Amino acid sequence: MPHARPADLIAAFATGGLLTLMVLFNGQFAATGTALFASWAAHGTGMIAALVFLALVPRLRGSGPRAPAPAWSYLGGLSGAATVMLTSTTVNSALALSGTLALGIAGQIAFGLLADRFGLFGLARRRIAPKDLGVLALILAGSGLIIFGPGG
Repeated sequence: MPHARPADLIAAFATGGLLTLMVLFNGQFAATGTALFASWAAHGTGMIAALVFLALVPRLRGSGPRAPAPAWSYLGGLSGAATVMLTSTTVNSALALSGTLALGIAGQIAFGLLADRFGLFGLARRRIAPKDLGVLALILAGSGLIIFGPGG
């Protein structure tokens, strides 16, 4: 596996913070309306932001024609809408923001391990190592402490 550049590590960490803000803001929309409204609001403002970025950011010139995206790649919008609705609901439950995010990370890692193992969606197949399962177990244990521990 190639080594991650420091800029990539910082960007990934910052993305986690942005994701936390997104879940919090969407949860506030859902608390005053519905989870469906939260999803519409999030994706509507996201579309506007994308259009602004497209207008302001110069297009990068590629090295030739690109292959079309696989049809299943458009399912990202469907999973995004479901994610916003589910997290908008759970953040307003007893799980709160930290419990929602902790279990969400565990779910992402579990799905990522399965996707790597079976080569889903064009990924290279990769064996699940015992350390991978150990990492998942520790995250689940930490999630349990956040949700059920003292003050949880």
